[in-house]
Amino acid sequence: MAELKQYLSKKEKIGYGLGDMASNLYFQTFVVFMPIFYTDVFGLAPAAMGTMMLFSRFWDAANDPLMGMIADRTDTKWGKFRPYIAGFAIPIGLAGFLAFNTPNFGAPGNLIYAYVTYILLMMMYTGVNVPYAALMGVITPNSAERTSVSQYRFAFAFIGQFIAGAVTLGLVQYFGSGNEAIGWKMVMVLYGIVAAALLFGTFSLTKERVLPKVSKQNRIKDDLKDLMKNKPWILMGLATFFQLTFIVMRGSSTTYYFRYFVGNQELNLLGMNIDLGYALFTSSFIGVGTFATFIGALLTSRINKYFSKKTIYSRFLIMSAICSLLFYFLAPENIILIYTLNALVSFFFGSVSVTQWAMYTDTADYGEWKFGRRSTALIMAASLFALKMGLTAGGTIVGWVLEGYGFIANEIQTESTLLGIKMLMSVFPALFGIIGGFLVLFYPITDEKMVEIELDLKNK
Repeated sequence: MAELKQYLSKKEKIGYGLGDMASNLYFQTFVVFMPIFYTDVFGLAPAAMGTMMLFSRFWDAANDPLMGMIADRTDTKWGKFRPYIAGFAIPIGLAGFLAFNTPNFGAPGNLIYAYVTYILLMMMYTGVNVPYAALMGVITPNSAERTSVSQYRFAFAFIGQFIAGAVTLGLVQYFGSGNEAIGWKMVMVLYGIVAAALLFGTFSLTKERVLPKVSKQNRIKDDLKDLMKNKPWILMGLATFFQLTFIVMRGSSTTYYFRYFVGNQELNLLGMNIDLGYALFTSSFIGVGTFATFIGALLTSRINKYFSKKTIYSRFLIMSAICSLLFYFLAPENIILIYTLNALVSFFFGSVSVTQWAMYTDTADYGEWKFGRRSTALIMAASLFALKMGLTAGGTIVGWVLEGYGFIANEIQTESTLLGIKMLMSVFPALFGIIGGFLVLFYPITDEKMVEIELDLKNK
């Protein structure tokens, strides 16, 4: 690794963050709204939706690592990764519009359409996010500075999440004027335009600086072999699966929780009675959670002065899961407690999200230090695959549990179904979060070890 600039300007950190703001306009929409769109607007059965999400991942099993290996072997005047961020900026918007379209092909035809467009959307998401995640590993060789970049990244990610979570349902109602199908199409057109502009901003404002010294091109089988021997990455990959299953299961259940379990409520705030309908209650709940996540992300660098990244990830994920577990004991009228617990779940998760990707770039440095070959994009692609498997598991479990508890869209639910919806917001996701937190206790790279690895790579 050559002598390279280690410290980045705020402008470049902001430029990098714009990309995750774009991605999270989609990701938050996938997590929170796609399941209820499929069941309540498009008319898919919950189990069919869950199974579709599961089987679409078989293509991702090859698609994600393939994108990583292609990006690692790309060599242009703009770098390895930035060209893909710009190149997929418009296609992902088109794929998002198609996925939230509602053609009338009959039940079998609609299910096929959902499979095709969902898989296409996930492919476009891979095309943007594998290179985007890898880009953080080559902006600077300094691990502490990458933590700072990660902090900027997730600050902007949470802006994207806040917009998607707190505004989407209102925009659907505004554009659709009572017709949710039309509302969703117009919202995805808007998000596609905004996301494309943000991704082009990332392309324009960032640079790739870390260039591994290699005498010949890495062989694919060697890259894959190194990945399977990279113990820190394996632990992070497994933890990511459980972490994402935890948060996606909660996110995907949120709309069902408020539409069917909580219902319309009245909140007395400072002497004012506020009627909380489904859209307002859901949006404000997500907005409060996103703001708390944002605060957690902003404080991560300070927290990292007292605790290692490993400690932050493990303990905060477990605490987030425990706060989620407490939702089981809440009644629909416990409005203040619903908001408070959600803020705690989200605050702890904010620091988890920031440290996660900083730790992944550390595993890329570890792989180069340990095996003499660097495969940043492959590591990030495999990491994104673990993330998407968690996304899949969360969505699949929600669909199957709803079906198992007798959910029927747009109807008054039975007591059994309401219990299932409550479990999806509390006990079920908490189990996955706790397992993910305990796995990271075995993560072998300390912050002190990363300083040693950085120095060794720099000397090479």
